[in-house]
Amino acid sequence: MLIGIDWGGTKIEGVGMEADGRELLRLRVVTPRHDYQGCLAAIKSMIDELEAKTGQRGSIGIGIPGSLEPVSRLGKGASSTWLLGQPVEADLKAALKRDIRVENDADCFAASEAVDGAGRGHNVVFAVILGSGVGAGIAVNGRAHHGPNNSGGEWGHNPLPFPDVTEIPGQPCYCGRHGCMETWCSGRAFERQYFEHKGVELKAAEIMELKRKGDHLAGLLWTRYIDRVARGMATVVNTLDPDVFVMGGGMSNVDELYEDLPPALARRTFSTVFHTPILRNHHGDASGVRGAAWLWKE
Repeated sequence: MLIGIDWGGTKIEGVGMEADGRELLRLRVVTPRHDYQGCLAAIKSMIDELEAKTGQRGSIGIGIPGSLEPVSRLGKGASSTWLLGQPVEADLKAALKRDIRVENDADCFAASEAVDGAGRGHNVVFAVILGSGVGAGIAVNGRAHHGPNNSGGEWGHNPLPFPDVTEIPGQPCYCGRHGCMETWCSGRAFERQYFEHKGVELKAAEIMELKRKGDHLAGLLWTRYIDRVARGMATVVNTLDPDVFVMGGGMSNVDELYEDLPPALARRTFSTVFHTPILRNHHGDASGVRGAAWLWKE
C-alpha cells in the first residue's frame, strides 16, 4: 500500500492507495494550526488509522507546505509559519519510526497530475497553484523536480513582471518582499482587489457571478487578473517552456480561466506562437495527497 499525507495549512489529509492508483481509504482532519507537535501527532494518528482500517502496512510519502533546506533539512518557505526552522523530516521519522519521503506539497500535486491526471503523457509538467496563495510544482517524467535548493516552482515569490506605475512596489508579502505574484494572483488577492474598490467582502466565486451578469467592475478586475497571471506564466514559458500547464487551487475552478488565459499568455511570450495546453486538474484537491503517495512509486 502507498500512503500519502497532505500536511496543509487548514487540513491534513491522508490516503491509502494501491500501486495502480486505486484508493482504499481517505481520511481528513483539521490542521492544529500553530501547533507543530500537534501536527506531528495528528499525522501519526492518521497513518495508524489508515493501516488499522485497511489491514495493510504502507510506504509513507508526505507533502508539506514550503520545503526542506537541502543540507539542514529544516523547514523553509512555508506560509504555515510554525514549520519554519523545524527539523521536520527528522521529527516525522522519529514519530513514525520508519523511513519516509517528504516533498513540497505543490511538487506532490504536479507529480500526481503527471502520473495519472491531466498531465499524463507529458514529460515536463508545470502545475500552477492559484489558491489562497500562489505556487507551482514541476514534474519531469512523472517525478517531482525541486533542484539543489529545493526551490523549483517557487513561482509565487517572483515579482510581478512588466509592472506599471500603479503596481510598484506592490502589496507586502509574508515572505518579507513586496509585489510577489502571490500578492496579485491568489484568490485572496482577487477578493481584496474587489474590496478595495467597493468596500464589500465577496468570495472569488461571487465576484465571478457578478461578472457573468454584466457587472462592469467585476469584469475589469477579471481582465486585469488574467493579464497578471499571463505575465507571470510568460516568464515560465520563456525560461522552461513546459509541455503542459495544469491548473490547481480555487481559481482553477473558474471556467473562464481556460478561455481567457491562453490568448492573454500568447500576447506576453517571447515566441510568436503559443501551443502549450492549459488544463484543469483531474484530481482536484485530492491531487496533493495522491502525489505524496506516488513519492514511493518506482
